[in-house]
Amino acid sequence: MNEYTMPVLFGVIVGVVTRLHMLRTDYRQYPTYLHGKVIHIALGFIAAGLGTVAVPSLMEEDFTAITFLTLAASQFRDVRNMERNTLTELDGYELVPRGKTYIEGIAIAFESRNYLVIFTSLLTTLAYLVINFYAAIVVAILCFIICKKLMTGSRMKDLVDIQYVEPHFEGAGLYVDNIYIMNIGIPDKQEAILKYGMGFVLTPKNFNSITTIANLGQRQAILHDVSTALGVVRDSGEPSLVPLAKRDLNDGRLGVFVLPQNRDIDKAIHIIGEVPTLENAIRMPSEARANQRGGIK
Repeated sequence: MNEYTMPVLFGVIVGVVTRLHMLRTDYRQYPTYLHGKVIHIALGFIAAGLGTVAVPSLMEEDFTAITFLTLAASQFRDVRNMERNTLTELDGYELVPRGKTYIEGIAIAFESRNYLVIFTSLLTTLAYLVINFYAAIVVAILCFIICKKLMTGSRMKDLVDIQYVEPHFEGAGLYVDNIYIMNIGIPDKQEAILKYGMGFVLTPKNFNSITTIANLGQRQAILHDVSTALGVVRDSGEPSLVPLAKRDLNDGRLGVFVLPQNRDIDKAIHIIGEVPTLENAIRMPSEARANQRGGIK
């Protein structure tokens, strides 16, 4: 043992614990338990080790540590590619797919969390060596809080008001409120849709929300999460029993039609509200100069 042993060990432990906290398997069952988790825990351990060892290396004026961090960045980009490719392959076998936007968001999250582990381990070890053990504990707690904050992005309930509306037919057209969903002309299918279907109207809270929920990837994420949590009444080769989300072109409201096995309205509203707002779907047209000025002059 030498003067760096305890700081390095402490930094690795904090980094791995941080990664464990950010690694959750929920109702979507991803990452998978157990083998999917093992992969990400191992990568978290590697990230923690890289961040921790960089500090003693720099203190000993061994600047090759920067090279290792650069190499780590390229390796963790491969993690993003791995997640994207895996989820894209699996998506073809889902009754209600995640969609490419959702998949890209998950892949970005897994890559970025490894970088958070590196920074946490690096800062914790630096505080241990430069100040003392107690300072390292304070830094570790602060990093833990920051990581937790970065994990909790905005949800659909922050952007929209959610209201249940019974779906209905006007002729062969299926409607949720006054929002047209699709055309179903077969009486048996109409009966099944009215029996199992549920409709929800998402009313945007502001102008930015209108553009965000218009994104096709965000809509597909809503359909996927509801169908995963509550089940879905459909099978392959049933194009008429497909959950859909369509816009009201007049005011930007979103009509959501789903066919859950568990027809619990309160649960469905809660699940829709908890759907994450996808980073790639967020749009802020109100920040445009033309909109801030009220028009182009």
